[in-house]
Amino acid sequence: MVPRYARPAMTALWEPEAKYRIWFEIEAHATQKLADLGVVPQSAAKALWDWWATDPKIDVEAIDAIEAVTKHDVIAFLDWVAREVGEEARFMHQGMTSSDVLDTTLSVQLARASDILLADLDALLAAIRTRAEEHKYTPTIGRSHGIHAEPVTFGLKLAQAYAEFDRCRARLVAARAEIATCAISGAVGTFANVDPQVEEYVAEQLGLAIEPVSTQVIPRDRHAMFFATLGVIASSIERLAVEIRHLQRTEVLEAEEYFSPGQKGSSAMPHKRNPILTENLTGLARVVRAAVTPALENVALWHERDISHSSVERYIGPDATITLDFALARLTGVVEKLLVYPARMEKNMNRMGGLIHSQRVLLALTQAGLTRDESYRLVQRNAMKVWESDGALSLLDLLKADADVTAALTPEQLEEKFDLGYHFKHVDTIFARVFG
Repeated sequence: MVPRYARPAMTALWEPEAKYRIWFEIEAHATQKLADLGVVPQSAAKALWDWWATDPKIDVEAIDAIEAVTKHDVIAFLDWVAREVGEEARFMHQGMTSSDVLDTTLSVQLARASDILLADLDALLAAIRTRAEEHKYTPTIGRSHGIHAEPVTFGLKLAQAYAEFDRCRARLVAARAEIATCAISGAVGTFANVDPQVEEYVAEQLGLAIEPVSTQVIPRDRHAMFFATLGVIASSIERLAVEIRHLQRTEVLEAEEYFSPGQKGSSAMPHKRNPILTENLTGLARVVRAAVTPALENVALWHERDISHSSVERYIGPDATITLDFALARLTGVVEKLLVYPARMEKNMNRMGGLIHSQRVLLALTQAGLTRDESYRLVQRNAMKVWESDGALSLLDLLKADADVTAALTPEQLEEKFDLGYHFKHVDTIFARVFG
């Protein structure tokens, strides 16, 4: 985790003290249920909860010192709690194994991280919708292969982004449900030394589902799906970021990131206004996606368990969620403050002499009786003249002067095919599909 790209709420989920607090709650809830079942004394559960009620400081350094000797983090934690609570603490962890604590804790952390990310997505969706509605009918050029294609509106560009992030949200809801499982099943997952009712109770207390078959670990296909979902969200972030970066290029300059008073774009060139935020988002997306392959490789563990997944998850759990949280918040700010230049959009759209209307003429010629191939040839031979003139010539003028074209279409019919508004007649339909 790099502090530069981290926000407090998400970072706090992964602090050692936060982790140990979840560990304690799992152990205490399990002990409580064991007491209710008569396996351990009620006094044991009471002692744990009474100590917890004092809101004790988790002494991370003391636990680390014990672990330096035991070389086992869960045992170090249990030893430290025993020192704090006293004799009754010996009834903790009855029938449980370390993975019961570690895996269930990771489920809690990832579920809570999901809640933050879902709130981030909601904020981003709201920002995109606001700007989409603002520019619902702002004409701009659509591009394919980076080349002028046909007119769209800037609102439609943003509506596409909204629909994509709305799908991302739905995927994250599903991924959260899949990852939020509890395993308190003991060694190799047979419940030989801990009643399944304990697992059910702990799951209920922590807001988790039970893992149907946990072997000794929660199956890592769940985690693979979760991190894959984060990777897809990161790719959607990059898609919108790249769009903004292209629109900010000097030759285009249809939109750009907000440039605050006093901001400097270059240490050498005072004129520079660089798309640093969206470039940063492209880089952060790569970091999040880097967690996907290790998560997929974690699925194949040996037999009922090994710990090859553990070191990986100590990295990717915090890094992927913290980075994605920051990236979503940053993108929201970019969208909210994005500078949009409709006049430049209009200028760019008109700079190629009306080539953007070529398809309408093509279709009109076919409807007038020409074959598609002949229609294409007639339009293309005029369009290439405009292209090679870099827009100095007018497609409409050339078509009007082409006898083969005017034999099929009148000048008035040709002029009608250059109506910009024609392209926007279904904008309302698309917006209704996206926004409801």
